[in-house]
Amino acid sequence: MASSRPVAVVTGSSSGVGAATARQLSERGWNLVINYNSRAAEAERIADACRSHDGAEAVVVQADVGRDADCQRLVEAAGQSWGRLDALVNNAGTTVFNSHANLAGLSDEDFIRIYRTNLIGPYQMIRAAEELLRQSADPSVVNVASIAGVSGIGSSVAYAASKGALVVMTRSLARALGPIRINAVCPGFIEGEWLMQGLGEQAYEGTRQAIERSAPLGRVSTPDSVARTIVGLIESAPDVTGESLILDGGAHLGGPVVRRD
Repeated sequence: MASSRPVAVVTGSSSGVGAATARQLSERGWNLVINYNSRAAEAERIADACRSHDGAEAVVVQADVGRDADCQRLVEAAGQSWGRLDALVNNAGTTVFNSHANLAGLSDEDFIRIYRTNLIGPYQMIRAAEELLRQSADPSVVNVASIAGVSGIGSSVAYAASKGALVVMTRSLARALGPIRINAVCPGFIEGEWLMQGLGEQAYEGTRQAIERSAPLGRVSTPDSVARTIVGLIESAPDVTGESLILDGGAHLGGPVVRRD
């Protein structure tokens, strides 16, 4: 018998935006498939946090979204556990931190690995999930892209290109797979371990402070703030599909044209 609670698969949910999204969905009565690639202990902690909410259930599945068979296992976990799937959040991602001008610093293998996780992975997940999603009354997919895919900035050329392709794929599949709603979020700077490790502490703090000074909202994003938008797209945006929402506090808009003191 299918669960009376809605069910979501969130890839890359052992930390960061994925973990925050899983926690927020569980708070709102969802059952979760928690996914990790290499951080088992962190994934179990997130699952326990999800289970702490009244009646919420969670299962943990190790899977590499770059492998089609693993994507199928993730979806099967939802079907076998609860007999339904209502939302898919394609959050898993990878990169190489490399100056865009340093063409020799980015190998063909780097490019292929980044594309396999950041673009082919979401495609394989959607393909695996389509049948179950079509049985939902309000099926939704949210792809976690990046401001890098809109503006061409970011940790590496390969990362920016993969996220730009994900934005285009979001629109293409939204057109093709309705009534499944397929949208993307494009965060800018997100506080947390991932950027801290990639940039180093000095560059991380300098970038964060520069954005806080220049962005219209005067702040950077957090995993929780990005997750709130993802949850909103899943639960509260019935007429929205094919859209890619930029979440950077307005930093991409640039500074004020006229300053009046």
